[in-house]
Amino acid sequence: MIACLERYVHETDAESRQDVSSICKTLDLQGSIEFGGGPTGFADKDFGGVYSFEPLAVIRPSCADDVARVVKAASRSSNLTVAARGNGHSINGQAMAHRGLVLDMRSTEDNHFKLLTINGVYYVDVSGGALWEDVLKRCVSKFGMAPRSWTDYLSLTVGGTLSNAGVSGQAFRYGPQTSNVTELEVVTGKGDVLICSENENPELFFGVLGGLGQFGVITRARVVLQSAPDMVRWIRVVYSEFDEFTRDAELLVTQPVKGESSFDYVEGFVFVNSDDRVNGWPSVLLDPGHGFEPDHKPPTAGSVLYCLEVALHYNSDNNLSAVDTVVSTMLGRLGFNRNLKFQVDVSYVDFLLRVKRVEEQAKTSGIWDSPHPWLNMFVSKSDIAEFDREVFKKILKDGIGGPMLVYPVLRSKWDNRTSVMIPDEEIFYLVALLRFTCTNPKPPTVEKLVAQNHEIIQYCNKRGSDFKLYLPHYKSQEEWKNHFGNQWTRFVEMKACFDPMAILSPGQNIFSRLPQP
Repeated sequence: MIACLERYVHETDAESRQDVSSICKTLDLQGSIEFGGGPTGFADKDFGGVYSFEPLAVIRPSCADDVARVVKAASRSSNLTVAARGNGHSINGQAMAHRGLVLDMRSTEDNHFKLLTINGVYYVDVSGGALWEDVLKRCVSKFGMAPRSWTDYLSLTVGGTLSNAGVSGQAFRYGPQTSNVTELEVVTGKGDVLICSENENPELFFGVLGGLGQFGVITRARVVLQSAPDMVRWIRVVYSEFDEFTRDAELLVTQPVKGESSFDYVEGFVFVNSDDRVNGWPSVLLDPGHGFEPDHKPPTAGSVLYCLEVALHYNSDNNLSAVDTVVSTMLGRLGFNRNLKFQVDVSYVDFLLRVKRVEEQAKTSGIWDSPHPWLNMFVSKSDIAEFDREVFKKILKDGIGGPMLVYPVLRSKWDNRTSVMIPDEEIFYLVALLRFTCTNPKPPTVEKLVAQNHEIIQYCNKRGSDFKLYLPHYKSQEEWKNHFGNQWTRFVEMKACFDPMAILSPGQNIFSRLPQP
């Protein structure tokens, strides 16, 4: 296979066409392989739409052994790299392999799905290539259970989010998805298939979680489950002052859980004080039947306002008056504008798939396929007020053509043994600038939006803010060293241990491929 592939790199297209079946036979793959980015070129681009790199071949493995064979084959070459691709939702080419091999992990999505009970706790073993939305539907329909920590968008693979962190409005209580998995099956950069957990191969286990794909490809994960509720009371309330918004958000995420007297989900976002459909008031409404009365706008409203978004789980046999009481009690402690509260009751599955509806609408309009120069970061509590003054109120005061998320999470809910880098303070904020570039008649260029991202990062660096990029992307190893700080040496040592030739995840641009010894 290697001779064929390396010859393919250097010869013309006409001369380099190989018999796909013979190459598969050479590798003894149960899956399939095709040269280039596939029939639609899907592997040479990602959701971000900013970078494009054509792979040498796309491989659809059928199992972990297939993945291991591909990695071992690459290790026998002089320059081949291997990138695991889930659903292609990376922003900056992280799942690409220029003239390398891309593993389409979706082909493994049905390999694992098994309910387990260990010491009275329920778990589900799922494939690394499975989409979280499918895990949700199958767990609820078959077991009446569900994972307890999510991302906002569930058309992402299990292995993809666990390689980063996986954050949503439940993270304040349960931590990110990396804190809710107890065992992994991983194919390392040496081509070894290893089971790892807190007690078995722990260095690999914690290294892979949030490890940006640098130490191994996740082919199976054991995820913690809990009983799934039937329904969700979904609520949005509006603030004109950032300090009142953050005070209430922090109150909700730090209060002790007592029975049903706390919300199950807490997020928030910034929006523009205008009637712009995407950036302004209409983005707050939960239901087409909801209306907004301009007279209810706070008299102190500035260029931007803030929406606190919360949700309470309940079951269909619960007394709705009891649900009303819990919600009223919780909201009664908050300082939002009482005329600006919006709520709906939806099924638990529909709530978790809420972004799916946005995706469907965006695909219909063509927005989904436009470039998405997103910026995701974690900002400490001490720096978030200044961030609001300089970034939300100045740099982004006219909106970004998409959501501007900002909400608090708790460091104590994150396992500091993983590879995820977060601020030092107990309370820090997720900030997500989720741009869609085709939302207005004359959108700014992608280059301008990328430059705006750099401006925000430079501002934080110049101020000395305690922050970390989430889904990070840097162009130099020096920047990666700064990102990992005192954990850089550990990160390098793990790379040398589990992927010594730097074969895996070249799109992250952290390490360069080393030649065969």
